[in-house]
Amino acid sequence: MLALVAVDKRIRILVVEDEEAIRAGLLDVLVFHGYDVDSAATGPEGLDKALTGRFGLILLDIMLPGMDGYEICDRIRAVDRQQPIIMLTAKTADEDIVQGLQLGADDYVQKPFSIQQLVLRIEAVLRRSQVGRDQARLLDLGNIQIDTENLSGQAGGDEIQFTRREIELLSYLAQHADRPVSRDELLLEVWGYARNSGIETRTVDIHIAKLRRKIEVDPKQPANLITVRGAGYRLVTRD
Repeated sequence: MLALVAVDKRIRILVVEDEEAIRAGLLDVLVFHGYDVDSAATGPEGLDKALTGRFGLILLDIMLPGMDGYEICDRIRAVDRQQPIIMLTAKTADEDIVQGLQLGADDYVQKPFSIQQLVLRIEAVLRRSQVGRDQARLLDLGNIQIDTENLSGQAGGDEIQFTRREIELLSYLAQHADRPVSRDELLLEVWGYARNSGIETRTVDIHIAKLRRKIEVDPKQPANLITVRGAGYRLVTRD
């Protein structure tokens, strides 16, 4: 039997999925686990509900009639960089998964998925989204200064926007800048996955690559967000 973690079950979840059987199954599972649930069967309907409603999390399919999940995610992020989003995809190509995460999704789940894995990922994202943010402070990486409260940075006079998950990742690495941080530790502390959950995901690697394109002068030769072979990632900050 699936053990549940302590999350606020009053949270509303929006399911945007065009396949009726999958949508109905997701609604049944989420209601069974105590969530309030709304749904949409088309891209335009999903976008309208996402932008006009208040949801603790959005489950967003990629292949939708009228507007795909990529565009919906992009348009949500244009107005709200903190909305938790998990993308559902039947696509297995790396570039398709990368595209969703680059547009700002917190995580992805590949179809077909087990109910247990889906619920674990939902709870992990919700757990992290409920953690209170630290007081505003400036993260100085030399070539870029990042305002962790406002999810933005300044580099050479240009403003750079970050998602909530990107800031959480940078902040955790900054708090442990004296050592490399492993991928498993990041999944535990930043994504909120339970220890030894057995969930397989490339979300850490993809977020690291995405951040390097934002904060590095040369992403192919990173000076701030470096890989320590066999140990993990380390963030070099300015004292």
